[in-house]
Amino acid sequence: MKKTGLMIFMAAILAASLTACGGKGKQAVNEETPNLKKVTFVLDWTPNTNHTGLYVAQEKGYFKDAGLEVEIVQPPEDGAEVLVASGKAQFGMSFQDSMAPALVGENALPITAVAAVIQHNTSGIISRKGEGMESPKGMEGKKYATWDLPVEKAMIKDVAEADGGDFSKVQLVPSTVTDEVSALKSKTVDAIWIFYAWAGVKMEVEGLDTNYFEFADLNPVFDYYTPVVIAGNEFLKEEPETARAFLNALSKGYEDAQKDPEEAAGILLKAAPELDEKLVMESQKYLADRYQADVDVWGYIDPVRWNRFYNWLNENGLSDPQLPENTGFTNDYLPQ
Repeated sequence: MKKTGLMIFMAAILAASLTACGGKGKQAVNEETPNLKKVTFVLDWTPNTNHTGLYVAQEKGYFKDAGLEVEIVQPPEDGAEVLVASGKAQFGMSFQDSMAPALVGENALPITAVAAVIQHNTSGIISRKGEGMESPKGMEGKKYATWDLPVEKAMIKDVAEADGGDFSKVQLVPSTVTDEVSALKSKTVDAIWIFYAWAGVKMEVEGLDTNYFEFADLNPVFDYYTPVVIAGNEFLKEEPETARAFLNALSKGYEDAQKDPEEAAGILLKAAPELDEKLVMESQKYLADRYQADVDVWGYIDPVRWNRFYNWLNENGLSDPQLPENTGFTNDYLPQ
């Protein structure tokens, strides 16, 4: 199964944002222990601060205490969604937008989002400071690195026009960005879509002055969930208590990452020593109060926000067939 446009879009953004991360093909993080239930978690990309709670829960023995032996693996070419849908992994990392085409149609995948890793969408457009791109209208006449995908362009068009801009005047340049800092410094492009927690923090660490606007700040429709933890539907049906035990332990990992980001960053660096230490530390601090912002329980998915984004896809002809209300998520397995 090949990736759909939305999946390619998210993979492209992540590839650009996480190029600095080396990756290990497979990482078994627990020695085999008798009587522990084996669970596989597949990442969306190489280890980064979106995943810190997972590594904290592993390092501190929260999974073992829950009777689980968790193995963390890298995704196949088709992505975490396919591996989870096939039952070869019980859990994985995905995104609400890239899940959308996998949830409907003849080839729909049996997957469900069971937890929100971060409560609010931190993606947006970054540019060099002082060049007039403090808001979307400023992209007129500027070179934007695009993946030429419908949802990407529809979102930029939406915020540009709401700001009084003309999307047709944005210069869409095919994206070849592998390092955002270098791309902006060299003036290869003027504007890039990033996730601020990684690429934006990297700009700060490397001392590049930038302008940045987040999509969620401009239109509440775009405050969708990215990333999310997904699970296979058959697994959830057959082993609900295992799912609850895993998410209970995982929530403890993310709660610890909120309380002590420096300790959490150290744990991530221990698991992935190829990462840049300063970037990880600063990124971890940035995300600390964003994992559980505005909610009482880590991982909670607000049905209103979830449906609002999928309804926008429907209304703009970006999902065929259309996505029904309350498709693709549940809060039933989170700690009560």
